[in-house]
Amino acid sequence: MAFLLFWAVPAQATMEEAKDLMEAGEFEAAKELFEVYARSGNADAEELIGVMYALGLGVEKDDVRAFDWYLRASLKGHAGAQSGIGWYYEVGRGMPEPDLVRAYLWYALSAIGGDVDAPDSLEELTPKLTPEQRAQAEKMIDDYRVWMYPFR
Repeated sequence: MAFLLFWAVPAQATMEEAKDLMEAGEFEAAKELFEVYARSGNADAEELIGVMYALGLGVEKDDVRAFDWYLRASLKGHAGAQSGIGWYYEVGRGMPEPDLVRAYLWYALSAIGGDVDAPDSLEELTPKLTPEQRAQAEKMIDDYRVWMYPFR
């Protein structure tokens, strides 16, 4: 067990360094570090690269690439990225039109994953759905929940 912990500490420190670089406005250096971890499947790094593309931080703003990075992290159970995906679907940013059913799905998964803002997003979105849309979303949630969050 100590062997695993020994290797986890330097990796965590490097992700923290990348976050510090991002907060300091050194976006290119931060992105380089995030990309190293993203290539290894690190959902936090993937989500933060998505943030960079969504906001145009050190890269050209690109909704399609932002969505793609958020989706990668979302499929690994990253609750913050799932909420981001929900927002993209809700407003239709980077896509032909909004999809409220999928927005509800991703906000619900984000809430299950522990994102503290997701319940508020669900509460705001719910009145916009028809009963049929809500039923469709609930079926999708059941499908996703069993493999994404098997113990919740």
